[in-house]
Amino acid sequence: MIAGPLFALALAAAACSAPTVAQPTLPTPVAAPSPVPVVAPVPLDCAGAFAQGGVVVCRTEPGAALRVDGVERGAADADGWVVLGFDRDAGATAVVTARGAQAQRQETFAVAPRTFSIQRVDGLPPETVTPTDPVVLARIARETEIKNAARETRAAVHGFNDAFLWPMQGRMSGPWGNQRVLNGVPKSPHYGIDIAAPVGTPIRAPASGVIALANPDMHFEGGLVMIDHGQGLISYYLHMSRLDVADGQTVAQGQVIGAVGRSGRTTGPHLCWRMRWRDRNLDPSLAVQALQTARTHFNPGAAVDAGAAPSGFTAWTPAAQ
Repeated sequence: MIAGPLFALALAAAACSAPTVAQPTLPTPVAAPSPVPVVAPVPLDCAGAFAQGGVVVCRTEPGAALRVDGVERGAADADGWVVLGFDRDAGATAVVTARGAQAQRQETFAVAPRTFSIQRVDGLPPETVTPTDPVVLARIARETEIKNAARETRAAVHGFNDAFLWPMQGRMSGPWGNQRVLNGVPKSPHYGIDIAAPVGTPIRAPASGVIALANPDMHFEGGLVMIDHGQGLISYYLHMSRLDVADGQTVAQGQVIGAVGRSGRTTGPHLCWRMRWRDRNLDPSLAVQALQTARTHFNPGAAVDAGAAPSGFTAWTPAAQ
């Protein structure tokens, strides 16, 4: 028999012991899936002249790297502007790729073909056509380096958005792109347009920019001015009798930069107006049309007046080919 106090303690302990209850198993927490980030497409809006010798202006993602037919062609500026050009022998299409920070955009543009004639020019000084004098050849080599350096300038300006003006009045005496035969010797195509006018006729900047080169005495070009309009677009003015600008100077659209002359390789007073985009030769007369088109495309309602074209000039249209 259990003693009274011990029996009472055992009963108390039994009364205080709770029955064991199995705890339910809770499911393992599963993290909610993260939303897939939406990558905005890279914009690529272009306007101008998609033609041999033509130029276009595009708007894309700021800083986007550009490739044309697989070749790196610089990058859009901080405002997303970029210029593209097509040379005389450009193919039927151009594949343009804009590569942004997170995505890229690729477009294929049709490039309109053009036809060109043969132009014969006789009576030029022989040393300006087929130079043989070592002194002259050394000079040409030095001047080529000077021009090449000027072509590499990349001013942070937007002159290409100005809608180009004609730099002067006169008579169209030589179109762009024609195959040239000088003193009976076949040469490269004429990558300028010739506007005949009296010596001293003022020449005006067709758009704003920075003077990349101002040299009064080049072997072939005579008095030469080069204007950097931004994004690798550079215009040239040859055979000038007077230069009113200097290297590094900023010029406004319509500002007088010099005067017509007959210096360098020429048979008479005229302006040879040229244009390049990076390593591509462009048609300045087509650029006047193209950059007016781009101006009104990106600035609807903007007034565009390029001034009177030289007499004898016929505007290019695809239907005319």
